[in-house]
Amino acid sequence: MPDTTTLAARLLKEHRESIDRLDAILVFTLAERFKHTQAVGRLKAEHDLPPSDPEREAQQIARLEDLAKSADLDPEFAREFLNFIIAEVIRHHRKHQS
Repeated sequence: MPDTTTLAARLLKEHRESIDRLDAILVFTLAERFKHTQAVGRLKAEHDLPPSDPEREAQQIARLEDLAKSADLDPEFAREFLNFIIAEVIRHHRKHQS
């Protein structure tokens, strides 16, 4: 029978390696997302469109909450996370309009 401390250490290491890989995926995914939102910001600035689109934002939040529920993730956390991202995107869009 294997030593439970050794087994626990191995399992902990495996979980941490998975977390590290997922963190890298999150960072690269967010970078890709921001590349697109920055392009949207430039487009909005070129066409004198407002930096914020509350209707689109509400749709995105509702969509993300549904995805979160499907993924067994706290929808409140998903909403707060997307609100944080939206605020950052709007900040970038406003910089393009200056």
